[in-house]
Amino acid sequence: MPQAFNPGSGQDWAPQNAGRSGAGPAKTSLPKSARELDQARARGLVATEKKFGAGGNKSAHSGGSGALSTRKLEEATDVGTLVKVDKSLSKAIMQARTAKKLTQKELATACNEKPQVIAEYESGKAIPNPQIISKLERKLGVKLPRPGKSKAPPSDAKKTASGAAGARTGGTTRGG
Repeated sequence: MPQAFNPGSGQDWAPQNAGRSGAGPAKTSLPKSARELDQARARGLVATEKKFGAGGNKSAHSGGSGALSTRKLEEATDVGTLVKVDKSLSKAIMQARTAKKLTQKELATACNEKPQVIAEYESGKAIPNPQIISKLERKLGVKLPRPGKSKAPPSDAKKTASGAAGARTGGTTRGG
C-alpha cells in the first residue's frame, strides 16, 4: 500500500543565496604579470601542463606535408628548383572534374580540402602532394598522371657499390 504524502519531508524550502556574498571562500587574485606567475609557480599555487599534439586534426596540405614542403624550400638552392604540378596533371584534374559536372568548391568539399588547393592544382601552381592526388583520384574516379620521380643512378653504379660492400664484410649476408 502506498505511503501517505508528507509535504514537509521532501524539499528544502530554505532560501539559498546564489549571488556574491562575503560568506563564501576567500577569492584569490590571478597573477597578472610573468613575474607574479613565476612566483606563484615557485610557491606551488599554479600548475601548468604542456599539450603534445594539440590540434592534431590537420588536413594533408597543412599537416605532415607542410613540413615536407618547408624542408624542400630550405633545401632548394635555386629559385626554380621546386617541382610544380605538371600541366598534364592539372589538365586531367580539370577534365575529370568537368566530366563529373563538379565545381572546384564541390570537389574540394568532397576531398576535405580547401577550394584554393584545387585551384592551385588546376592552375599548375601547387607543389604536388601524393595524398591530395590520391584523394582527387578517388573522388573523380580516374587515374591521374603522377609527377615524375628522380631518376635512379645507372645499374653499373649499383653493382660496384654492392660489390665493394660485399668485399668489406667478407661476402657474408647478414640479417636474412
